[in-house]
Amino acid sequence: MAEAADFQGMSPSPARRWLRRTGALLAGAPLLAGLLQLPAAAPAEAASGSSTVDVSLDTLTPSAPTDGDTLTVSGTVTNNGKQAVTDAQVDLRMGPELSTRSAIDTVAQRTDFQPGLDGTVVGGKYVEKFTKLAPGVAQNFSISVPVDELDLGADGVYQLGVSLTGETSAQQWQQVLGIQRTFLPWQPEGADTKTKTTVLWPLVSTVHMTAETGSNEQQTPVFLDDDLAKEIAPGGRLEQMLSLGKELDVTWVIDPDLLASVDAMTRTYRVESSSGTVAGTHQRVAMQWLAELQEAVADKEVVALPFSDPDLASLAHNGTTVTGSLSHLKEATDAATTTVKTVLHVTPSTDFAWPVEGAVDPSIVKVATSAGADKVIARSDSLQETGGLTYTPSAARPIGGGTTAVVADARLSTAFEGDLTKASTATLAVQKFLASSLALNVQTDKQRSIVVAPQRMATASQARAMAEAVAALQDGNWSQAQDLTAAAAAKPDPSATTKVPPTSAYPSSLRKRELPKAAFEEIATTQGELDKFKVILSDQSRVVTPFGRAMNREMSTSWRGRAAEAQRYRTSVKVYLESLADQVKLIDKSETKLSGRSATIPVTVQNNLVQGVEHLVLRLTSTSPTRLKIGDGDYQEQRVEVSGGHSQSVKFTTSAQANGRATVTAQLYTEDGQAYGDPVQFDVRVTEFTATVMLVIGGGFLLLVLAGFRMYTQRKRAAAREAAEADLDEAGQADEAADGSENLEAPEDRPTEESGTRRGADDPQQASDPAPDTAAESADPSGTGERVDR
Repeated sequence: MAEAADFQGMSPSPARRWLRRTGALLAGAPLLAGLLQLPAAAPAEAASGSSTVDVSLDTLTPSAPTDGDTLTVSGTVTNNGKQAVTDAQVDLRMGPELSTRSAIDTVAQRTDFQPGLDGTVVGGKYVEKFTKLAPGVAQNFSISVPVDELDLGADGVYQLGVSLTGETSAQQWQQVLGIQRTFLPWQPEGADTKTKTTVLWPLVSTVHMTAETGSNEQQTPVFLDDDLAKEIAPGGRLEQMLSLGKELDVTWVIDPDLLASVDAMTRTYRVESSSGTVAGTHQRVAMQWLAELQEAVADKEVVALPFSDPDLASLAHNGTTVTGSLSHLKEATDAATTTVKTVLHVTPSTDFAWPVEGAVDPSIVKVATSAGADKVIARSDSLQETGGLTYTPSAARPIGGGTTAVVADARLSTAFEGDLTKASTATLAVQKFLASSLALNVQTDKQRSIVVAPQRMATASQARAMAEAVAALQDGNWSQAQDLTAAAAAKPDPSATTKVPPTSAYPSSLRKRELPKAAFEEIATTQGELDKFKVILSDQSRVVTPFGRAMNREMSTSWRGRAAEAQRYRTSVKVYLESLADQVKLIDKSETKLSGRSATIPVTVQNNLVQGVEHLVLRLTSTSPTRLKIGDGDYQEQRVEVSGGHSQSVKFTTSAQANGRATVTAQLYTEDGQAYGDPVQFDVRVTEFTATVMLVIGGGFLLLVLAGFRMYTQRKRAAAREAAEADLDEAGQADEAADGSENLEAPEDRPTEESGTRRGADDPQQASDPAPDTAAESADPSGTGERVDR
């Protein structure tokens, strides 16, 4: 980006130029003396040069001094050579004023001491001396000097060097053996025009929650690990971001997924482990962190990213051709407002979209604004100035379609990347940030709105450096804090570029880390399974909400550079959904025997979910309807409703058409005709009665009837004989009475007809019955089936 001072930098005065040349000559004198003594010097392999000693600048206070302050510089010097350094001393060197940010970048890249360019020593008494620096040993130093002694001129940025001079046995003359450069912002009075600076303070983390919510009424959440507890615990990354940020005037940029995850930790939760899941134990830490955050943002601007911070560039480049991908972005945006209001009790702004590193192209802008956002946070190394401006314009740029690009300054936004665990690197980052900000302010007398959008997930050390720099900036005399909404609403510079770079200009280094198209296809597959599953549930929210949020997490920006972890997470969501859907299923059946022409066949539906299922249809189909009919045809359907944790048997009527084996298929369907779950097949063996068997049974029945009739007729005949015999007895008695009256005594031996030879079977001596063997023949017709003797 072009800058004013790059083209019209302020030239130093003649007196200052004379002093600098004199300083350069003086600094070069020892080197000249050394060159004259070169033949007598130690062997060439001896340690020498301005990198022999490492100078580490650990603290510089105040970072932006004013009149009357005392500047204190402290750090360490370490001899990296093989020979001891003697007669060493640490000096402060005031270099030239740096009127452009490009000049600041150039100085920051220099390593070796350069006479003239590295200025002159500040006073002879502001030094730290060392008799000897042994190889590999670090020595501390601290130098304090009144700012008035630094001979600072006009407002601006000055180069400040901390150098070590000394000599070695190989080179026995005083020379600079090590130097560290930094920058001193000098603005002792309030600037006539101050830069309005917006600093974004991101609270973003990686994905921590799974889709699993436990098989209970409470829906106990399950976490991938306990890393989030470490981040919000005292000293953790997010705890540092919160405790530091609440002391600053910043715009909080928050991922609602982080809030939802910490909020879930305040109650019962579980954590995945190698042996299953274990109970989470960090409720107190979570409650404390949330309480502090609620207090910190109570009167500050809060910008909510879409839920789980979706990767807009990946979606734009690889996901828009996959059906349903954009709908997830809309859902994530809608969930953002609800989550922030619920957890933090503030209403956030959801008007801003933030692509990775502020890199934009037309497709990213289109996707970013598809969910309702009308402002895109870009960065100046993506939306570069092409109009030859000599200063950095305000952040807001209209880019068409009612969309505003809020272009963050790249130099300020990337100032705290890298390893800042060492105090020396952190101090240098702070000073360069302040110097760049001040240099930006003096570019022009126009007041501008500048935005600083640092990395999404700063480490704890990066956060501390950021906070130190922002605090110094807000206490300085050239900048004033401003909210992001105000920066976006500021009047755009008419000369600033508004052209979004083409897709071909998107950095290849960022494109390599995007989510692939296959990831969005997997998400679409999971969504399809969820759509099929949810329609049978009596309470869809118990499943739709956690899985909806899980699919938002599958699109998270935090997966960049972690392709394997992202794949495992997507797989786990899909597998868990399948396991839930499989809790509603048909119970397998063995072969069923069917005797007779008709019978009922029971099929059991099992529901192992906590909630009930409904809107299901069970269809039983015969693959051989000519042998076995289900209902009136080849299949029959019945609606199914099963309470949570229960099973239900559904009975189907069947009719046999022929003997043999028939295969039957049971299948659950949703009400819209979509097959649900796996079908169950079983065989039905029909054993219908044959015609021969029916004849045999009919004949047997007829024999039973005839046998009964025979018994009846025999009893009837016996009764008739008994009646006839009774009549004969009465007649005989009457005859005997008559004979007695005529001949009272018959001759003893007179033969009679009754004295015949017929006797009883058991008693041969028994007289015959007086009645005849057969009763008198009746003139009436015989009864049916009755045998008549003629």
